[in-house]
Amino acid sequence: MPELRQNLATKEWVIIADDRAVSPSSLKTGRSKAKAFPADKDCAFCPGNEGKAKALYVHGEAAQWKLRVVANNRPALVSGAARPQAQQKLYRLLPGEGLDEVIVESPDHGKSLAELDKEQLEDVIAVYQERFRASSENMKVSLTMLFKNHGAAAGTSTQHAHSRLIGSSVVPSHIRHRMDEAQKYFEQNKECVVCRMNEEEKAQGSRLVAENGHFLAYVLFAALSPFHLWIVPKRHTASFADLTAAEANAMAAILKTVLGKLHVGLGDPDYNFVIQSTPQDRGSTEAFHWYLSLVVRLGGAAGFELGSGMFLNNVIPEEAAKFLQGVKG
Repeated sequence: MPELRQNLATKEWVIIADDRAVSPSSLKTGRSKAKAFPADKDCAFCPGNEGKAKALYVHGEAAQWKLRVVANNRPALVSGAARPQAQQKLYRLLPGEGLDEVIVESPDHGKSLAELDKEQLEDVIAVYQERFRASSENMKVSLTMLFKNHGAAAGTSTQHAHSRLIGSSVVPSHIRHRMDEAQKYFEQNKECVVCRMNEEEKAQGSRLVAENGHFLAYVLFAALSPFHLWIVPKRHTASFADLTAAEANAMAAILKTVLGKLHVGLGDPDYNFVIQSTPQDRGSTEAFHWYLSLVVRLGGAAGFELGSGMFLNNVIPEEAAKFLQGVKG
């Protein structure tokens, strides 16, 4: 029978369609392992093409860089945006102020993030944090969103492994709602809702995918889609910027484990992940707990999802976790 499940932290509802459930293993894409590709003369992210994109930050020697951060050539938001000339009487209109950066995760054109070694992933997390902190210190940025799109279904058109950071001067209503729900739970229960979820997921174990000394990774009880999971720090902290060096290395390790399981078990599926951290304009808060949310793109939203805002998931979360538990990444 179908079930209605609610995410304790976000209050989002999802339908787990038990009578339409499919086996997690049946969702494997069958995509072959990525091969080594030579540098692409047309790729702005490849070594030798550094002049095609303005460098904002370089990790490693300039001539033999390990990671590069470049300005997006087609930015969603820009620093010093001009004020719109025409104002609207009824509607609110603001300049498109913000940041848009591309984090090139490796000089290798053909390697995905899942195929990087532990040291390379540690470098990736270190650069993520450096750029996140820089954005957080920008007085014109209210929300820093660091995310990755992997594969065409996830919205990327460039094979070369990269992530993006967008710093926005406004905070969307659904982010404010998430913060408000965390604050409400904290005031009612005198504890952080994500800390409580961590305790429950570790105690039950049925949705736990990976764990190390500093992080948990689990498929959500109310997963919006197959293999929707969170990677969550054990230590309560509101901002990704507060990660210690030891926690950053542990995050690299658990991310490698999770991405390796998805790469092997599902045949390198398309996915998105986003780091959900407290907006800068919220200030210091005890209620919110940052996390990385990862969604495997195995199907798009249809009319029901678009109309109701409620997702229909045809893979039982416990079965998805059990499948991933059995995969060696």
